[in-house]
Amino acid sequence: MRRHFIWWQYLLSICMLFLIWEITAKLLVHAAFPGPVAAVTTFARAVRGELLTHFIISTYRVIASLLLAIVAAVPLGLLLGRIDWLDRLVSPMVYVIYPVPKIVFFPLIMILLGIGDFSKIFIITLIVFFQVLVTTRDAVREVSAASIYSARSLGAKGWQIYRHVIIPACLPKLITALRISLGTAIAVLFLAETVVGSTGLGYYILSAMYRAEYSEMFAGIISMGLLGLMLYLGLEVVEKWLCGWQRL
Repeated sequence: MRRHFIWWQYLLSICMLFLIWEITAKLLVHAAFPGPVAAVTTFARAVRGELLTHFIISTYRVIASLLLAIVAAVPLGLLLGRIDWLDRLVSPMVYVIYPVPKIVFFPLIMILLGIGDFSKIFIITLIVFFQVLVTTRDAVREVSAASIYSARSLGAKGWQIYRHVIIPACLPKLITALRISLGTAIAVLFLAETVVGSTGLGYYILSAMYRAEYSEMFAGIISMGLLGLMLYLGLEVVEKWLCGWQRL
């Protein structure tokens, strides 16, 4: 019953957004801002053609980046949160680099890695990596000593403490970090695809703008929104699967 209600909330929100969009289009009366009917009609036509290809490519780039960031950042964050000498060695470097906007390195990354998928995936991974790393490290440090002592009293050692105490305690905050990182990842993806390349939703949107095909441009924007919504709902499913114990 609750799941059904949530879906109706999403549907209601989309209808409200479309209503605001329609009102804004009628007030502006500008060719560059078509109404939702024209944009959705164009989307329905374009998604059966090249738009679907661009959508799949962008989806692959974001998912690959998130997975690579998780694989690289989570183990390191788990170690930094538990090993003091390693944390004292690595954390100062992380905190020096973390505030620097990583997107400034994109021109260098393109020179070193080329203009294909790898450079785009790398820059997104680099940005998400630090967000996940800092969150994981801080989450580990917040695990209560009493929980760890209780596990040790039951005979847990080494990896068992990570598996049964630390990782479950960190998962909710890690997934929250991924939700926040998702918006950043899609924004960086759009920038990377508009700067260079001939594939992806960013390229599709910019190409439509240059051709003054504004309905196509908004069809691409709708696709970018659907990409974010799809991945966000995917994280909701992952959270329910991994963190179901929170609802007990």
